[in-house]
Amino acid sequence: MTETSTVRLATGTGVVLLALLGGFALGRAVTAPTGIGTQPAASSDDHSHPAGTGPHLHGGTDGGDEVSGLAVSDSGYTLVPRRTELPAGVEVDLRFQVVDAELRPVTSFEVVHDKPMHLIVARRDLTGYQHLHPQMSPDGTWSIPLRLADPGIWRLYTDFTLRDPGGTPLALTLGVDLVVAGDYTPTALPAATDTAEVDGFTVRMRGAPQRAVVAPLLFEVVRADDPAPRLEPYLGAYGHLVAVRAGDLGYLHVHPDPELVDGAVKFWLTAPGPGDYRLFLDFQVAGVVRTAEFTVTVS
Repeated sequence: MTETSTVRLATGTGVVLLALLGGFALGRAVTAPTGIGTQPAASSDDHSHPAGTGPHLHGGTDGGDEVSGLAVSDSGYTLVPRRTELPAGVEVDLRFQVVDAELRPVTSFEVVHDKPMHLIVARRDLTGYQHLHPQMSPDGTWSIPLRLADPGIWRLYTDFTLRDPGGTPLALTLGVDLVVAGDYTPTALPAATDTAEVDGFTVRMRGAPQRAVVAPLLFEVVRADDPAPRLEPYLGAYGHLVAVRAGDLGYLHVHPDPELVDGAVKFWLTAPGPGDYRLFLDFQVAGVVRTAEFTVTVS
């Protein structure tokens, strides 16, 4: 997994990538919005997820998790960013739309875990993880201030649920690359470990993802001066777990059991295949959200 070469990302490279990844969508006109209203629509139920089922795995028959976020289009819907080249270390207003097969902006989204849109960003070496929640304007344009600290190729995932023309909820993750020009030296993936340190907290992982098996993963949060800090619900759950596969950046987003298990957050996960995965656990204590990061290797 270690890379030692230094790659120079020039502006011209970003132009080529833009043409390859999204030019077909960006170059076409956008017509009138579709959907019932101009505000994100709340789900008609609590939109809960069975154990082992992420928000993009409704109705599966094998209980297994499959990666998503590898394509800019899926099921007739396309992610259309206003820009894909960003400066390093400068906060910009990131804007994008989700358009349907007729290139009409979608304006009606389901609220899933307290938000109609979950936006995940990570560099392709799996550093710089961010979990954000943009705001939507009446024309279907989403916007969020975004700062990407370092040069490189970054992956943007839009994680959302809408209703298809027949009224059936459709959960999707669409992804696109963002280019930050400059000298880029990839960071080697940290070694696999079951312990992570963040802001004075120690997070211990029990269990391991397995192929073709729905396996439990438990995360226990402790602190030196408080061995049992009180975990608080964040976005309707005691924790949120994102897994990104090294190599192709396949994306998994899994939610936990509704209650803590002996003080730990419990997830159920099936690894979709062998390889190295980076796990990002968001948890909240005393109103502050932190992210613990782990590397796991599935053989």
